[in-house]
Amino acid sequence: MNFARQTSHLLHEEHRANLDLLGRVENALGRAPRGAAAGQDENIIKLLVALRRQVEQDVDRHFVFEETQLFTRMADAGEGDIAGLLREEHEAMRDVAAELMPLLTGATTHTLDDDGWEALRRNALELVERQVAHIQKEEMALLPLLDDLLDDETDRELTFSYSAG
Repeated sequence: MNFARQTSHLLHEEHRANLDLLGRVENALGRAPRGAAAGQDENIIKLLVALRRQVEQDVDRHFVFEETQLFTRMADAGEGDIAGLLREEHEAMRDVAAELMPLLTGATTHTLDDDGWEALRRNALELVERQVAHIQKEEMALLPLLDDLLDDETDRELTFSYSAG
């Protein structure tokens, strides 16, 4: 997709990278052996390390940026319903991430038992499902709206702010 604003483009590129990772995680966990045997596959472990980084980035940076910088602007422009829905989805994903993060740590330190691996698989696949649906909503509603909502100066400030981390 082509966006007129750099903020939209930046978030779109991040979404694309996340969708790629989420697809690989879903495929790998779907094919992986059940239980702790999954932890013997170094490719799965590498994907889980990447997933952990992505979850930390989304919850600690991406979600906060959207909530503090974008959703308020949307609400002020009369788009509070979609902003509220996206915020609720962030909260639901934070809940799943809170359960998933210690499991990801256990997987990458090879300390999960069979039950832990099954909980990881369940939570990771739930997060994948929620994130993919959420990203699709943002791509269809949030990003195009930002093109109309932001002026050049605000877009530049938001892009620099987000890029600076």
